[in-house]
Amino acid sequence: MSGNNCTVVTEFIILGLTDDPTLHVILFVIFLGVYTVTLVGNLTIITLIRNSSQLHTPMYLFLSHLAFVDIGYSSSATPVMLKSFLVDKTVIPPRGCVAQLLSGGIFGTAECFLLAVMAYDRYMAICNPLLYSTNMSPRVCTLLLITSYLGSCVNSWIFTGCLLNLSFCGPNKINHFFCDYSLLLKLSNSQDDLPQILPAASAGSIIMITVLVIIISYVYILFSILRISSTEGRSKAFSTCTSHLTAVTLFYGTLIFIYVIPKSSSTDENKVVTVFYIVIIPMLNPLIYSLRNNEVKGALQKLLSRKHPFSWK
Repeated sequence: MSGNNCTVVTEFIILGLTDDPTLHVILFVIFLGVYTVTLVGNLTIITLIRNSSQLHTPMYLFLSHLAFVDIGYSSSATPVMLKSFLVDKTVIPPRGCVAQLLSGGIFGTAECFLLAVMAYDRYMAICNPLLYSTNMSPRVCTLLLITSYLGSCVNSWIFTGCLLNLSFCGPNKINHFFCDYSLLLKLSNSQDDLPQILPAASAGSIIMITVLVIIISYVYILFSILRISSTEGRSKAFSTCTSHLTAVTLFYGTLIFIYVIPKSSSTDENKVVTVFYIVIIPMLNPLIYSLRNNEVKGALQKLLSRKHPFSWK
C-alpha cells in the first residue's frame, strides 16, 4: 500500500443503475421478469437439445452450450443488480468482485468463441455439405468446445490476476450495477500500465479474432449461396444463418460500443448498453433461435405431447 494514512478497502459499494426509489420498484419487476425468462428459455433450449434425437447435430450442440453460457453470463451480474433495487446500499467484498469478474469474464468470452464456432459450423454446412459429417465430427466439435472454454478461462484469469495485484485505498464506490474492471482500475492506487494494457490487449485480440472468423465464414457462405441456382435453395440456405447473424449483430454491436468507443459515451449510456448485452441478450438468444427454427419448434411440440399424451378430440 502506498501512503502512511491509507485505509485498506474491505468492501465496495455498488451504486446501481439509478438512485430513484420509484424506479427501483419498476426496474426490479422488469429485470426479475427478464432474468426469469432468461433462465426458463435457456434451460428449455438445453433440455430440448438433450432429449430430442433430431437435434443431436453439431449446430444444436453448440447452441446448447451457448444457452448454458448465457445463463452463467446473466447470473454473474443480474442477481447483484436485483439486490441493488431492494436495499439502500449494495455492498460487495473484494473477493465478491473477484468472483464476479472471473465468472463474467469466462462466460462473456465463451460467448464470443461460441458465436465464432457456430459461424464456422454454418460455413462447413453450406460450403462443404458432402464433407460436413467428417469435418464436424464429434471429436472436432469437442476440440472446438474445449478450445473455446480454455481461451475463455485464460482471458478471464488475465483480468482477475491483474485485479488481484491492484491495491485499493480510499474511494470504494463503483458507479455501475456490477464490478466493472475499468471502474475498479480507476479506484485503485496502481501506477503501473500493465493492468490496463494486458487485459485490453487480451480482450481486444479475442474480439478481433472471433469477428474475423465470423466475417470470413460469412463471406464464403454468401458466395456459396449466390452460386445456388434456385431461389428456394438460396432462401433455405440463408434461413439457417439468420438466427446466428441476428445474435452476432446484437452481441458484437453492443460489445464494440462499450469497449471500442467508450470515451464517446456517458456513464449512464454505458450502463444501458451493458445491461443490454449482459442481461437482455441472454434472454433474447433462446427466442431468436427458437421462433424462426422449425426443428426446435417441432422438438418442443413432441416433448409437450409426450408429457401430455391425452387430448380432447
